[in-house]
Amino acid sequence: MLVNPNNAGTEPMIRDVPEAARAKGVKLLVLKAGTEGEIDAAFASLVQPQAGALVVDPDGFLSSRRGQLVALASRHAVPAIYAHRQFVAAGGLISYGIDDTAVSRQVGIYAGKILKGAKPADLPVQQPTTFELVINLNTAKALGLTISHSMLMLADEVIE
Repeated sequence: MLVNPNNAGTEPMIRDVPEAARAKGVKLLVLKAGTEGEIDAAFASLVQPQAGALVVDPDGFLSSRRGQLVALASRHAVPAIYAHRQFVAAGGLISYGIDDTAVSRQVGIYAGKILKGAKPADLPVQQPTTFELVINLNTAKALGLTISHSMLMLADEVIE
């Protein structure tokens, strides 16, 4: 799992995610990268333990390095999952995360309510309810992976 150590939410995740991995019988290596150079070094370190896959944390810094991350995953032949569809559109293998369009729509609705006089403190806190799975079959093929028919049927979008 690739995380940004400069993100305040990283430490709690580093404590919780390994336990979930152990419960599933998965050996988890947490890689930390808060700079461009550290991202390169993190991918280089994946070679030694022969990582079977990579989960990229949906951190703002890491998301801003989308091209670098997708290129490195391809160069090192590491199947990677991301939280945003933009990674898959850029050549990443798979993403599962919130539907950014639905979230943006909700932000617009909230802004409209505030502009009409609603007090922000009176508005309920809402969590995303729409998630999407996007798969890039070209990347799967390049990695020598076969995506099951059932997985393809679950996908909201399949890029060919």
